[in-house]
Amino acid sequence: MLHLTPTPVTLWIGIIALLLIGALSFLTWRRSPHPRRTAVLEILRMIAAIVVVILLWQPEWRTIINPDTKPRIAILWDDSKSMTTIDAQLPPALSEKSEIVSRAEWVKKALASDLWKPLEAGGANEVTSQPFATPSAENPALSGSDLEAPLSEILEKQNNLRAIVLLSDGDSNIGKPPVAAAQKMRLRGVPLFPIPVGAQTRLPDLDILSASAPSYGIVGENVQIPFTIRSSLDRQARTIVRLRDQNGREHTKDIILPPNSETYDSILWRIEKEGTSTLELSIPVADGELIATNNSRKFTIAGRPEKIRVLVIESQPRWEFRFLRNALSRDPGVELSCLLFHPALGIGGGKDYIKAFPEKLEELAKYDVIFIGDVGVNQDQLTKNQCTLIRGLVENQASGVIFMPGSLGNQFSLLDTDLSDLMPVVLDDAHRNGFGEALSSPLTLTTEGRSSLLTMLGSNEQENPEIWRRLPGFYWHAPVIKAKGGTEVLAVHGNRRGKFGPIPLLVTKPAGNGKVLFMGIDSAWRWRRGVEDLYHYRFWGQVARWMSYQRNMAAGQRVRLFFTPEHPEPGSTVTINANAFDPNGAPLEKGGVAIDLTAPDGRTQRIELRKNESAWGAFSGRFKVDLPGAWKIRATASGAEDKPLVTTLIAQGVEIEKTGQPSHPEVLDEMARVSRGRTIQPAQLADLVREITALPEPRPLETRIPLWSHWATLAALITLLGLFWTGRKLNGMF
Repeated sequence: MLHLTPTPVTLWIGIIALLLIGALSFLTWRRSPHPRRTAVLEILRMIAAIVVVILLWQPEWRTIINPDTKPRIAILWDDSKSMTTIDAQLPPALSEKSEIVSRAEWVKKALASDLWKPLEAGGANEVTSQPFATPSAENPALSGSDLEAPLSEILEKQNNLRAIVLLSDGDSNIGKPPVAAAQKMRLRGVPLFPIPVGAQTRLPDLDILSASAPSYGIVGENVQIPFTIRSSLDRQARTIVRLRDQNGREHTKDIILPPNSETYDSILWRIEKEGTSTLELSIPVADGELIATNNSRKFTIAGRPEKIRVLVIESQPRWEFRFLRNALSRDPGVELSCLLFHPALGIGGGKDYIKAFPEKLEELAKYDVIFIGDVGVNQDQLTKNQCTLIRGLVENQASGVIFMPGSLGNQFSLLDTDLSDLMPVVLDDAHRNGFGEALSSPLTLTTEGRSSLLTMLGSNEQENPEIWRRLPGFYWHAPVIKAKGGTEVLAVHGNRRGKFGPIPLLVTKPAGNGKVLFMGIDSAWRWRRGVEDLYHYRFWGQVARWMSYQRNMAAGQRVRLFFTPEHPEPGSTVTINANAFDPNGAPLEKGGVAIDLTAPDGRTQRIELRKNESAWGAFSGRFKVDLPGAWKIRATASGAEDKPLVTTLIAQGVEIEKTGQPSHPEVLDEMARVSRGRTIQPAQLADLVREITALPEPRPLETRIPLWSHWATLAALITLLGLFWTGRKLNGMF
C-alpha cells in the first residue's frame, strides 16, 4: 500500500505545481500543429510532474504481515565460558537453600523451574529457549560473547514476538555494540527483559596475564622474561614465581602482590643447551583463591650458540679500549675486529685488527655491533660517508651502535654527520673534553636500569642494585646536558645534577630497526678491581648480545628476518623486516623477497615484501595473526629459491572469554532501557511473569520501502524525462 506523508507546505506546493503544469500542457496541446504527437508528449510531461510531486510528499510502500501463530516469548541464555564462573547466588524462587553456584548452573535451574508455565497457560503464548555464544570446538580460546547477533537474528526470523528474556552476565567482547540490537527491538515494539547473572565484583584470584619471553637466547647466557600478574585479592599476597623447564630445572623469585592491582616484573632464565625448550611460569594457589586454572603459562624459547661480529673503532689505546678489546676477544661467542687510529703510530696492527674501515656494503654488513670510541670526522679517522654507512647499517639491517666518548672530544665532530640523529643525548659544546674529578663518583641505576638485562650484573634482580653500589666509581664523564626524547636512561651520575636533573650517563634508544647505546664514562675497566673479569666481561657480553638480538632473530645464507612483535596475540598485525643478499654477500639490489606463511590450521598464503629506498637490501611487509600457535615462515630471495630461510613465529593464545571476571549488569540495563523493557533482578523473578503478561498483543509486522529515496524510483524518473526530451526533439523535426 502506498503511503504519503506530506507537510502542509509541500502539499500545497505540489497541488499548485500540478495545476500550473496541467494548464501549461493544455495550452501547448491546443496551439500545437501536431495535436496527437503533442498530446503524447504532454502526457509524459504530466506523468513526470506527478512523479516529482509525489516524491516531494515522501511516498513509502508499506506491507503489513499479520502473524498466523501464537505470540512468542523467546528466552536467550548465555552459554559462554564466562558463565562457568562460580559466583551466582540462587534466589528463593529457585532453591530453598541460599547457595553459591556457577552462572551456568543458575541458568540451568532457572530454565528447569516452573517460572515459565504461567506464560503458556491457556495457550496464551508460545515460549521458546535457545543458547548463544557456545564455545567453538575447533578454537575455544577465540570464542567470545556477542550479545547483539543473537538478538538481531531472532528479530529477523520471528514475526510475532511479544518479548525477549535474556539470561546473561552482560559480558560482550566481540561483535557489534549490544545497544544496536536493543534499538532494533524498540522499532519492532519488542521489549527486552534481561536477567543479570553473577556477582559484580571479581572473584578472589591471582592471574598470570602475560609472560613475554624472547624468541631465542644464547647458550650459557641469561634471558629476561617479563610477566604480569593481576591480583583480585583484598589483601597483600606474598608468593613465589616459579619458572621450570620440561626437565624439571627451575628458577624462583619471591614477589609481593598488592591487593586489587596488576604487578609487572621479570625473572631471569639461563639457557643451558641448544634447541627449543618449553618453559612454564607458575605461581601457587593463594589462600582464598577460587580459580587455579590461570596460575600458569607455557611458552617456548630456543637456545643458540651465537657468533656475534663486533667492530671496535678507537682513536687511541686508552685503558677503556684495551680492557674492552680483551673482554670481547676472550668471549667465545664474539668475533672481534678492531680499527685503531693511533695518532702517533698510525693504524694499529696485530691479532683482531683491521687496516681500514670497510668501504663495501657487503664488508660492513657482516657486523652486528659497532663500538665508536673517542673517534670523529678528522684527518686519518672517519669520513662523513662512512658515518652515513654506519647509520644505514643500524637503521636498515638492525645492527647496534655504541657511542663511547673520551676526553679528546672527537665525537663532537660526529654531530655534523648523519650519526647526529642517532646520538641519544644532548652534549655540551662548551665543555668538549668532558669533566674530570679528583674523587670517584658512582653510577646510580634508574628504575628502568634496575630491571634491564643490559645492567643485570647479578644472578637475580634483588642483588643487582647492591652490586652496582659496590662497583668502583669513575673519574671522568662526558659533557651530557640531557637525554633526548624517546630514549631510556639506565644509569645517572651518582653525585652531580644538571639543570635538567640527574646527568644521564647510560642511555639507550631505538634507531630504525636497530639500537643505540651511549656510555658516558671511560672507567668500566675499573670494575675488575677485586673480582677480575666477573662484572666487566659480563656487562660487555650482555651489551653485545642485546644490541644484536633482533638482527639474529632468524638468519639464513641469503635472507635474514626479524619481526615485531615477537610473540603476537591473535588479532594483532605482525611486521616482517628482511635483509636479502646476493651470492657475493652484498645487499640485494635487484629482485625481491617472498614470504610463504603456513598458519597453525594449515592455511597458506604468500606475501611479497616491499623494498625500501635504501641500498641495504631491506624489505618489509605485514600480515595479520588470527590463530594462536606456530606460524611457519619460509623466506626466499630472488635467485636463491634453493636456499630458503625457514623459521617459526609463535602466537600466544589469549582467551577472549575469561572466568572469574565480574558481571556487567550496566550493559543489560542500557539494553532494557533502550528497548523499553525492564531489568529483572534474580530476586524479582516473580515480577517477570506479571510484566510480560501485562504486555499488549504483538503488533503486525510492517515493512516500509521509502520510494522517495529508492534507486529504482530515480532510474524510472530519469527514463521518463529522457523519453520526454527525446520526443520533443523528434516532434520538432517533422
